[in-house]
Parts: sequence; structure tokens; C-alpha cells
Amino acid sequence: MKFGLTLVGLRPRWYADVAQQVEAAGFESVWFGEHLVMPAKLPSTYPYAADGNAPLTPDTPLYDPFVMLAGIATATTTLRLGTNVYVLPLRHPLVTARSVVTLDRLSGGRVTLGAGIGWLKDEFDAAGVPFSERGSRMDEIVPLLRRLWSGEDPITHEGRHFAFGPVHFRPKSIQKPSIPIELGGTSPAAMRRAALMADGWMELGSSGIDEIAERISWLTRTRREAGLGDSPFEITVALAPEGGDLDALQLAGVTRVITHIPGMTAESSLDDARRWIDEFAAEMIAKSPQP
Repeated sequence: MKFGLTLVGLRPRWYADVAQQVEAAGFESVWFGEHLVMPAKLPSTYPYAADGNAPLTPDTPLYDPFVMLAGIATATTTLRLGTNVYVLPLRHPLVTARSVVTLDRLSGGRVTLGAGIGWLKDEFDAAGVPFSERGSRMDEIVPLLRRLWSGEDPITHEGRHFAFGPVHFRPKSIQKPSIPIELGGTSPAAMRRAALMADGWMELGSSGIDEIAERISWLTRTRREAGLGDSPFEITVALAPEGGDLDALQLAGVTRVITHIPGMTAESSLDDARRWIDEFAAEMIAKSPQP
């Protein structure tokens, strides 16, 4: 089992120190969520909560994930650096490809692009991107990113939403065959997209281990039927800070769990975060099931 830590709730000036500590404590990765903008009034349309309320507010500080992860890359040597999740259809694929391959190169091949189609219509409206097209944009962008990162130049693309070329895109990614892309979402379309187009699935909002196991079984079966059963495929789930049944999660097919440091407030200190990391490592990582 691999362990990741999301940096939500921490002050940006702590990121490098926290990343160094979690690397030393045995975590495999750190993760950074993102939004481009928040509306003045946040609608109750968040799909992963029963009441539709997202775990953020309109005044939540928002940062560029690749800028922040680049800083962490220079302070660490082994940690994988990921987004959970990047709203991929909001941006032109050339912009995303450039940011991600830059981080791949800077980090020595440690980046994972965790992406989703997005749920916040106001965000798409503000960016001038049709909310109804986000699924088809995702379908076009994912394979195009791989071509840009790994394909032979020059590259020409003629798609429904994007058209350009011939162009040269350099540098190519360090990671081979390409930078891994993990996709989130639990709708039928999102699950199928993850199974057939991605290098992994990022779970969020399942009701419990039984539902997680059922969804993983569907992904496994769908990939096998498509001839993809032998390709590496990560299953990443959220883990409550107090822990969970790691044996059951691993038995279900989970390969990575991502948790967060709980209870951080304006009065919390870096030492509070450090203590929690050490305690979690001793109680969870050191005792985790091994393959």
C-alpha cells in the first residue's frame, strides 16, 4: 500500500518542510487540489456529498498546483507529486501539457496528473468554456497530452474542440511511455473514461468499502474486456486521518490511499503538523499490509 498526503489546510510556507518530513516518514506522494476561481455564492451541486456542499468556501485561497508542486520538487528527491484533481477541460491542452512536462523535467520524472471534468458550472462560465462540453473535451485532451509528451514531432491535431499544427513540442517527458494520468469521477461516463483512457482511477465519495470494491471490480472487468488487463493501473482512494481497514482496501484492489492532516486552524503550527505526520507514520505506514 502506498500513502499520499494532500496539502489542504496547510500554509504554503510550510509545504517544503512538510514534504521533506512526509518523504522521510515513508509517504509515497503529496497531492494538491485546485480550482481556477470560486463564485461569490457557492452552489450546492458538489456531487460527492449527500447535501451537495463542497468542502470549501468562496473565500478559500486558491493556488496554481504546478507552481506549488515545483517548489516541493526542489525540496524533495523521491516523493511523487500529484494533483487531486486538476480540472482538465478548463484549459487548452497545450497550456496543460507545458506545465506538466515542465514539472516532470524539474522533478526528475515524479509527476502524476490526476484530473477530473469538473463539477462547478460557475467556474466554466467565468473561463468562457461550455460546461456541457467538458466530457467531450476530456476525451479529446487525454490522448492529445500523451502525443505531446511522447509523440514524434511535428504534431498536427484536428479535433472537435482543438486544432493546431504542425508544431514541435519539446521537451518530451522523462517518464516512459508517458506521464501517468489518473482520472477521477464516479458517474458511468467518468468510470468508463478512467478504465479505458487512464493510468489509474481516483475514488471520491463512495459510501464504504463495499461500494469501492464493486467499482474496482467493474474497472478491472472493463479493462480486461478491452485488452488492457496487463497494463499498470493505480487505484487511489481517500483515507480518513484516523485510518481505516487497510487490509480490506488492499484486498479490494486499492494501491494508494491519500489522507490529510486534520484539525488545522489559524492557530495551528508547523509543529502540530509535524507531530501528526510522525504519529500517522508510526500507526499506519509502519503497520500497513505489504504486497
